[in-house]
Amino acid sequence: MGFHSLKDVLHEQLEDLHSAEEQLTRALPKMAQAAHHDELRQAFEHHLEETRGHLKRVEEAMGELGMSGPPEVCKAMQGLIAEGEELMQKGGDPIAMDAALIGAAQRVEHYEIAAYGTARQLAADCGFDGIRDLMDETLDEESQADKLLTKIATGGMFKAGVNQRATA
Repeated sequence: MGFHSLKDVLHEQLEDLHSAEEQLTRALPKMAQAAHHDELRQAFEHHLEETRGHLKRVEEAMGELGMSGPPEVCKAMQGLIAEGEELMQKGGDPIAMDAALIGAAQRVEHYEIAAYGTARQLAADCGFDGIRDLMDETLDEESQADKLLTKIATGGMFKAGVNQRATA
C-alpha cells in the first residue's frame, strides 16, 4: 500500500494490532493452563477477557476508517508467542516456570503498549477522536496488566513474589 499519509500509517497499525490481538486470544488460554500459581492463572484469564474487548475496539476503529479485508499477520506477536511456547515446553520448577511466563507476558504487554500508544497518537494527529479514545482505553488496560504482572513477580500479591521464591 505504501505510506502516503499518517492515516496510511494508522491503517497499518490497526491491521497489526488486529492480528496481534487475535493471536493473543489463542495464546492466553495456554499460558493460563501453564501457570502454577492461582493469581497468575487468574491474571491470564482476566486478560483474555480484556483482550477480546481490545479486539472489538480495534475492529470498531477499523470500521471507522472503512477498512475491510484480512489484515496482515503481526510477525512481532508471532515471535513473542513462539518464544512463550518454547518456555512452556521446557518445564522445570513451577515457581521458576511462573517467573518465565511472567517475563514472556510482559514482553507481549510492552509490545502492545508501544503499538497502542502509536495508534493513539496517530489517531489524535489525524483528527480521529473516537479512535484515539478507543486506543487510549485499551492502552490503559494494557498498562494495568503489565503492572499486575510486576506485582505478581515482585510480591505485591503474594507474601513473597514469584521471583523471590524462585531464587531459593
